[in-house]
Amino acid sequence: MKKTVLTAPIAALLLLSCAEAPQEKGKEITYTPQAAYNPPTYVCYKAPAPIKIDGKLSPEEWDAIPWTTDFVDIEGDKRPKPLLQTRAKMTYDDNGMYFAVLMEEPHVWGTITEHDAVIYQDNDFEIFLNPTNDTHNYLEYEVNSLGTEWDLYLSKPYRDNPQVLNNWEFAGMKSAVHVDGTLNNPKDTDKSWSVEVFIPWSSIYQVARGKEKPVPGEHIRTNFSRVEWTTDIQDGKYVKVPIKGEDKIREYNWVWAPTGVINIHMPEYWGFVQISDKVAGTGETPFVT
Repeated sequence: MKKTVLTAPIAALLLLSCAEAPQEKGKEITYTPQAAYNPPTYVCYKAPAPIKIDGKLSPEEWDAIPWTTDFVDIEGDKRPKPLLQTRAKMTYDDNGMYFAVLMEEPHVWGTITEHDAVIYQDNDFEIFLNPTNDTHNYLEYEVNSLGTEWDLYLSKPYRDNPQVLNNWEFAGMKSAVHVDGTLNNPKDTDKSWSVEVFIPWSSIYQVARGKEKPVPGEHIRTNFSRVEWTTDIQDGKYVKVPIKGEDKIREYNWVWAPTGVINIHMPEYWGFVQISDKVAGTGETPFVT
């Protein structure tokens, strides 16, 4: 192999060129502050009774199953607490995983009826699942108060230019919405709307090669989001308006696990859901980090 030897003048020239690289004097480097890393945790117990997917959180089905912590603003402590309470529950059986959410809402409305449309243009509820626990190959589900759904697969977060499969489907999924009040009626005041979702293990774990379902003690990275638009009643219809004190129309993003910025697609900040082998209501399983 031919050996290259640098003469003294060439070596000196190289060192000088490195030393004299242009520098901007007095320029301060600033870094974007990172949100505090404190993902919420949840122990997911076996379902104590068969669950009928009708959108109602029936006591015999759900009372023994613990709530998550209340949802907060996606930016965390930088923003006030949400105006309306949102919290969720999770459970499972041999066939798959069940999700339930209860959302306070004085005016329940929805407009979108096309499957796989951009559901968050309405008020909606969203589920994010990363069964591989690696921030890649994760699943997204959205539903509005009309029961219109959008499900999709992402190979990695948007910041990394992912493959986004909009026509991907949760095969075997069941869902239902219940409105405690009247839908799309501005003349009265509603109480809440709730959602129940069942997703088979085969759909959740089709992104994890060679795996059919989780084992007790295993974690599934999970997040939930509630999109809430500020509205006013004009000519008997709900019309989007700016949040009080702001000029432009935008949505609230209320989530279980805040990311510190208005971007839910940061799976490293999502919550940890630990699978327990106990039936809900028969004892507690400690969460293990």
